[in-house]
Amino acid sequence: MRRLALCLLAVLVATPTIAQDRIVVIGGALTEIVFALDQGHRVVGRDTTSTYPPEAAAQPDVGYMRALSAEGLVSLDPDLIIADAGAGPRETVDLLRAAGVPFVQVPTAQDAAGVLARIDAVADALGVDGQPLHQRVAAGFAALQRPDGADGRPVRAMFILSATGGRITASGSDTAAAGILQLAGAENAVQGFSGYRQLNDEAVALAAPDVIVMMDRIGDHALSDAQIQSHPALGLTPAAQAGRVVRMDGLYLLGFGPRTPQAARALMDALGG
Repeated sequence: MRRLALCLLAVLVATPTIAQDRIVVIGGALTEIVFALDQGHRVVGRDTTSTYPPEAAAQPDVGYMRALSAEGLVSLDPDLIIADAGAGPRETVDLLRAAGVPFVQVPTAQDAAGVLARIDAVADALGVDGQPLHQRVAAGFAALQRPDGADGRPVRAMFILSATGGRITASGSDTAAAGILQLAGAENAVQGFSGYRQLNDEAVALAAPDVIVMMDRIGDHALSDAQIQSHPALGLTPAAQAGRVVRMDGLYLLGFGPRTPQAARALMDALGG
């Protein structure tokens, strides 16, 4: 590790740069914040999760945020790396810091306060005024109103992360999914645990959600309407029987970046439909 760190340091020393003019961003929501701060012209690389805005997606892809390569990052000659707190692995982060690459990690977010704190942290790292964006996003959160179901209670929603082999993995508390459901005025139909967990058929049926919420995706993790209807547990839920399934882009729905007020509003409208 020491030899690799020295090699990385040599690469950095050999190429003079202007402070913070070359930014690599790791984390889709953080990339959105950088561009919303009108600093996208400084971005020279991004991770696989950074797909919005289109200008970001056009930048070199350094790989998945949890499987980063120190060599790949340093090859872009960054003056600063801004990364989600979950970026890694730890060995890569340690190598970058040992090589002298400024590496700022920004906490994850699951609520409005977390999004605003992210905006402030990114603006501070970039040395720009983040207050206009902070205030605009804060106003978006303040404008959200909480809808109730037809009988006066909040809509009960189940967020399904994946359904590989018909086995349902759903969100409990303390997740981005739980956070966006709360912002949209919904009640999480799945209670009693933190994080994401695979549920047995009995737990799925007992949750009895009014609406099923999923990321708009394809492949083994996805569920079509027909698969929901035919599933031995999901098919029994009020959501399946009423055909109430909401699918949204994953980064938009769960990213907790500057577009989150709009995502919460869109989900709120869909839940109330």
